[in-house]
Amino acid sequence: MPVTLDALDGETATLVRLAALLAGGSEAEVRGGLSAVLGVVNPIWVEEVILQTYLFAGFPRALNAARDWRRISGRSAPTPSDDDEGAVTDFSARGEATCATVYGEYYDRLRVNIRGLHPALDRWMITEGYGKVLGRPLLDLARRELCVVAACAIARQDRQLHSHLHGAVNAGAAVAVVSAALQVVAPLIGADDMRRYLGLWARVQGK
Repeated sequence: MPVTLDALDGETATLVRLAALLAGGSEAEVRGGLSAVLGVVNPIWVEEVILQTYLFAGFPRALNAARDWRRISGRSAPTPSDDDEGAVTDFSARGEATCATVYGEYYDRLRVNIRGLHPALDRWMITEGYGKVLGRPLLDLARRELCVVAACAIARQDRQLHSHLHGAVNAGAAVAVVSAALQVVAPLIGADDMRRYLGLWARVQGK
């Protein structure tokens, strides 16, 4: 059953801040962010956000964050049998369902547009992005999308930010929750960027 977020609790806010730091912070800021989540955020959620960082900031950042997390948390990696991936036989089907939730009425148009860029990008978006990563059940989609918003914001990826502001709402985050998540990221980005993002968010809300 999809998770609905009606308020931005402290645990989620800390996770959102970490997602931004993982995507765009310095090594010292990433280590500080990982230390700050200890005892505050479900460690499984932390690991899921580290994993999804590779989609938005590349493998080097995800690998470095995972290495720092193992050292800072003292947690061992899950065994292959404990991980989600081995039990899934069709990442395409899960990816299509997850992507359709995020994009809602714009899903069919998205698929056409991405295939127009390159059919491989369309396949990878569905199987890798939404199937293997964002469709993992260990972190609910609403919180995942808030973390994607944070990653896109700190990386100045306005087009993707616009899409995932929609996506966060479609995934179950209330408008007030998305607004609060943007404010969590605000101290990590420039004032001009924040004004621009608030304009994007206003357009998403139809203001």
